[in-house]
Amino acid sequence: MKIRRTIPAAILLCVLSSSVFAANLINRQATEETRNLYFNLSKLGPKVMFGHEDSLAYGTQWWGQGRKATLNSDIKLVSGAFPAVLGADLGGIGTGNYQNLDGVKFSDYRYYIQQNFRLGGVNTISWHMYSPVDLHNAWTQKSYVHDLIPGGRYHNRLITFLDSFIHFNERLKVNVNGKKIWIPIIFRPWHEHNGDWFWWGKGHTSEQDYIALWKFTVDYLNGKGQNNLIYEFSPDRSRLDMQHFRLSYLYGYAGDKYVDILGYDNYWDLGHPANLLPAKTQQLMFVQGLEKLTDLAAEKNKVSALSEGGQEGVTEDHFWTQRFSAGIFANRKTSRISYALVWRNNNESGGEKGHFFGTYPRQKNADDFRSFYHNPDIVLLDTIPDLYHR
Repeated sequence: MKIRRTIPAAILLCVLSSSVFAANLINRQATEETRNLYFNLSKLGPKVMFGHEDSLAYGTQWWGQGRKATLNSDIKLVSGAFPAVLGADLGGIGTGNYQNLDGVKFSDYRYYIQQNFRLGGVNTISWHMYSPVDLHNAWTQKSYVHDLIPGGRYHNRLITFLDSFIHFNERLKVNVNGKKIWIPIIFRPWHEHNGDWFWWGKGHTSEQDYIALWKFTVDYLNGKGQNNLIYEFSPDRSRLDMQHFRLSYLYGYAGDKYVDILGYDNYWDLGHPANLLPAKTQQLMFVQGLEKLTDLAAEKNKVSALSEGGQEGVTEDHFWTQRFSAGIFANRKTSRISYALVWRNNNESGGEKGHFFGTYPRQKNADDFRSFYHNPDIVLLDTIPDLYHR
């Protein structure tokens, strides 16, 4: 029998009341639940929520069927609990496709987001946007942004894509005790912009144009009443200069009035094959990066997060306890992040094996993940506090 972990009420109250700043959303028209979520993310103290991309949609050996099947997750199959944060990606929306770039139906995504919210979980959406100009996928170094921002010849095509997001987002509602609630979403557009692998990336997009793209996106969505969104900024660690972290991190930053969460995507310090530094040195850099990120967020009165990360294939013995968890809980500063999300577990039926970042039954680090899960400061759905009320 799975024993549910619980947090004593007195400890939980202490955790939720400990904060060094008052968090305010950039959208002052945000819904009550969205404001409450952001406020409570700032009050988690040393607790860090664990997140997993696409966790309810598919796993290495199974594929979800939306409303037709019982909710599943590789993480739950190993630990007995769903992740606290569910990641979803809308790459493909706006093109006329009914499913995203990884084959998940947008209608199924809506169901998973709704169910995760009903269980008390947090939802975050990224968007590997196909180019509105020629429908090329996100991974191209063509320069589209200048033509898509206000004044550009294809600006209306960007608006059409944003409208497709609005159509999806406005259907993320549930009835709870007779009240219709619009599910809060941590929205993470235009991510990893300091790298050159996406069409909005550095090198083929100027910093000025990127900032204009970010500002227009936020202004347009807020202007259209998308009041359930929390905006997250997330450059990639591999392109950050750790000696000049602040200057490097703020490349493309549109300003404090346009960002709610300071995140960053870090695979580089977690065993990325292109990083040839010794594991011990990488671990020091992982800790240092989290310290610098949370310091900057605290300075700006923002919430922080490890917005993406992990080790492909989880090949390193004791990765969860001696690398991932050890870095996140290295000290008081590193554990100030609100959540840490690892990337998806690719379904192997398509032929690609080894592309997974969580764990799954009989994977060699499954036992180590269970040890990680039992860390009292790691939050999954079975120990998540009520984040949508104060």
